[in-house]
Amino acid sequence: MTVLSQAGGGEDVGLVTLRPGEAGAAAAQEDALGYLYRAHRLSLVRLAVLLVGDQATAEDVVQDVFTAVCRRWRVLDDGRSVLPYLRRAVVNRARSVLRRRRVANAFRPDPQRHVDSAEDTVLLASEHREVLAALRRLAPRQREVLVLRYWAGLSEAEIAEAMDISKGAVKSMTHRSLAALRKRMES
Repeated sequence: MTVLSQAGGGEDVGLVTLRPGEAGAAAAQEDALGYLYRAHRLSLVRLAVLLVGDQATAEDVVQDVFTAVCRRWRVLDDGRSVLPYLRRAVVNRARSVLRRRRVANAFRPDPQRHVDSAEDTVLLASEHREVLAALRRLAPRQREVLVLRYWAGLSEAEIAEAMDISKGAVKSMTHRSLAALRKRMES
């Protein structure tokens, strides 16, 4: 079994290999998962907030993803594959949440509109509110590619892996999404 260990500051992650039956393997797995949770939870929650639109749901999405990682730990024996797996799982789980919302909203007699809290309205600058409002009006896949590219700072290859599309599709989708965002910002 291979587990992650902190190899220093920042996001450096090293690998430790444990043989089955070795004493402390469960504790090492727990330590590795704890490190992953502490190191990446906030960035994954921020990513999920931008995809699903509210913090409570985003936190649930990330918690579900870490639970799934815990269950699939033996499959993820290469420590370098865990962070991309987490990102991809957050994107997929956010898509599932949005699908369930669409179905629920279809049967709701009075669709509710998103209303920012007074604190959010005061804290965000008007430019940020405009960008976020325009981002919310984009199609889900367009929003995903822009959030992954410009907020999360992922490369085209990492975005392609997270969204399960080709690098060429990432390039064209990013271009079209930016054009759509500009158009929404101008209107």
